[in-house]
Amino acid sequence: MKPMGTLYLVRHGQASFGAEDYDRLSDLGQRQSVRLGEYLGGKALKFDAVLTGTLRRHAQTWAGIAEGMGLQAQIPNGAGAHGRSAGPPQARPAPSGLSAAAPDVPAHIRTARRASASGAGTSSAALASSAGADAAAVASVGAHIEWPGLNEYDSHAVIEAVHPQPLPKPDSPEGYRHHFRLLRDGLAQWMAGVVSPKGMPEYVDFVHGITSALDHIRHSYTGNVLLVSSGGPIATAVGHILGSPPEKTIELNMRIRNSALTEFAFNPKRHMLLTYNTLPHLDHADYKDWVTYA
Repeated sequence: MKPMGTLYLVRHGQASFGAEDYDRLSDLGQRQSVRLGEYLGGKALKFDAVLTGTLRRHAQTWAGIAEGMGLQAQIPNGAGAHGRSAGPPQARPAPSGLSAAAPDVPAHIRTARRASASGAGTSSAALASSAGADAAAVASVGAHIEWPGLNEYDSHAVIEAVHPQPLPKPDSPEGYRHHFRLLRDGLAQWMAGVVSPKGMPEYVDFVHGITSALDHIRHSYTGNVLLVSSGGPIATAVGHILGSPPEKTIELNMRIRNSALTEFAFNPKRHMLLTYNTLPHLDHADYKDWVTYA
């Protein structure tokens, strides 16, 4: 019988909601990530591989987790906790405590990643297919693989697709509620193929970017794997393996908390949901104010 692996999916720590640049962790988001790493390190977990999207908040979250675990993670230039601009994505060496670094990434995968980072109009499916085609050749055991298909949808583009008029920044409870009502509506219409948010792939391509990462994990590993991404891709992954309708996937997305853990058991044939949206690392009165959603 084939051994069963465990995939740990982590939503990034609190980002900078309402700020000019959302794609950076807040100070609390950094602390959430380090605390999660301390929890994982306390369980003496070792990861065969770490997969992240190419967004800065993904890299910063992984860096915080690695710090909490006592590992030395190498992340893109400028993607650190202090918010400098992120450099072009590339293959990352494995931190000490994992296995040897991945070999250099083939040129066509580096090109796909640069296109993703610069916002070029390449679909997430095309990027994920390009990365996934040679992923086994790219990644040695313990590698950190940047997977563009794990990047989040553009919430501003989703909202603009259903509400083209400019909106004030949400700065009140009612403003936040209005923002998320529009986001739910936009997501439902995007999933149904009614709208095509500017600069975004079709929903079927967004889903493929995520499922291609899940397929790579099933086919390549047998132990523990860590995946750091955003609420949309993680909710989509859960909805995919449960066969949930789009409206349920949206609700999963809206409820997921920052730095939350979701666990899948996997074998070469399939993934199975074990837990969703848990915060075991914050399950103490000292951390009651650390639970956030955006």
